[in-house]
Amino acid sequence: MGSTSDKIKGAANEAIGKAKQDIGEATGSEHLQGEGAVQEVKGKGQKATGDAKDAAKEAIDRAAAAARRAAE
Repeated sequence: MGSTSDKIKGAANEAIGKAKQDIGEATGSEHLQGEGAVQEVKGKGQKATGDAKDAAKEAIDRAAAAARRAAE
């Protein structure tokens, strides 16, 4: 999975998780609140994975550019 799809899925899971927590709070459902909290944390993890993939790609690209310059 690419970094962009990780970030999109993460944002969606965060939003859905937050909504579940709000609905659970409004209805008094501790189960729904807990489920929402878990989903929100999952989304944050997915977004972090996407950010890490971006950072790794940028580092690899910089290293490759430096190697090309050194070879010239």
